[in-house]
Amino acid sequence: MAGWHITGGAVLRGGAITPGDLALAGSDVAAAPPPTARRLDATGWFVLPGLVDIHGDAHERALQPRPGIGFPPALALRDSAAQLLAAGITTAFLGVTLSWEPGLRSLAMWRQLMAALEAARPLPLDLRIHLRFEADNLEAMEDALADIAAGRVHLLGFNDHTPSILKKLGHAKELAKYAGRAGLSPEEFRALIEIVAARRPDVPAARARLAAAAAAAGIPMLSHDDATLADRALYRALGARLCEFPMSEEVAADARAQGEAVVMGAPNVVRGGSHLGWASAAPLAERGLVTVLASDYHWPALFEAPFAMSQRGRMSLAEAWALVSANPAAAAGLTDRGALHPGMRGDLVVVDPAGPRLVACFVAGEPALLTGPAASRLG
Repeated sequence: MAGWHITGGAVLRGGAITPGDLALAGSDVAAAPPPTARRLDATGWFVLPGLVDIHGDAHERALQPRPGIGFPPALALRDSAAQLLAAGITTAFLGVTLSWEPGLRSLAMWRQLMAALEAARPLPLDLRIHLRFEADNLEAMEDALADIAAGRVHLLGFNDHTPSILKKLGHAKELAKYAGRAGLSPEEFRALIEIVAARRPDVPAARARLAAAAAAAGIPMLSHDDATLADRALYRALGARLCEFPMSEEVAADARAQGEAVVMGAPNVVRGGSHLGWASAAPLAERGLVTVLASDYHWPALFEAPFAMSQRGRMSLAEAWALVSANPAAAAGLTDRGALHPGMRGDLVVVDPAGPRLVACFVAGEPALLTGPAASRLG
């Protein structure tokens, strides 16, 4: 056990970023470095907990960079792992949508991705699965239940995009987008979703089965795109204590009043608002109505978002960093990470605040990414 001694930096501990050293022994943060520890001089840099991303679906672009153009899941996972580490994400929940659509979000792709993930382990970061189950996907129910029971699923999200897709069928551009993702003609996609929509009476019972399986497995559950208080109440009754991407401030406030985590997208913060015209995440986070940021469709945004929040002047960087580390870890039930206290898992990033720029990333006590500036300071 060599261990590491990261010296001269400013470390985030106890809610503040203050000068100090950090020791790693084995896979954990330690009170003191082992005698054999290697040294990294972090003078002028920040030492912060590694990012915990509970919803990132940018891996879909690695699987299908253009409509109808696919790459093997094994290659896509290698690409995704490299991109995640480059963004400082040390724990990632891939937001894998299991839909009634053919192609990218199909049951066949789910099976391929699960097999590729098992074959790829061990990976250079903690890569987990956030199952985004589309409500009408009744054919995939048995697969989902089996994977939950087998421990291959780590978060369960209740998706229900069918009603919104049905509303867009009259728009040729939107219809072509959905059809292209599924590898169908617009006419074929329209016929498929009409068949799917006819099964809506069976959705509540299927949802209840999934919720019971997740509860039995101890998996946290998330609602998704709650538009109304009735939506939040429905998913709360199923056991979903995380409210993901609420569509209004009223829904977010209701979730927080019940002590629930509220998740919104880091791209929303970095871009200055929702790309869909929904609630703006930054002011809601400043008021305590948003407690977790997720990368959503753009992994680098998770690293940038806390700096954007601190630049607004209403939250310190330490407070904003909790939105991407301690809070998502707690929401996902991961009590061993998100902070840099002795005994915690040794997941951390070393950041040059002048950029801000990631210079090193440690996962379970070992360097998973060392850029040139960090490599030049090793001792």
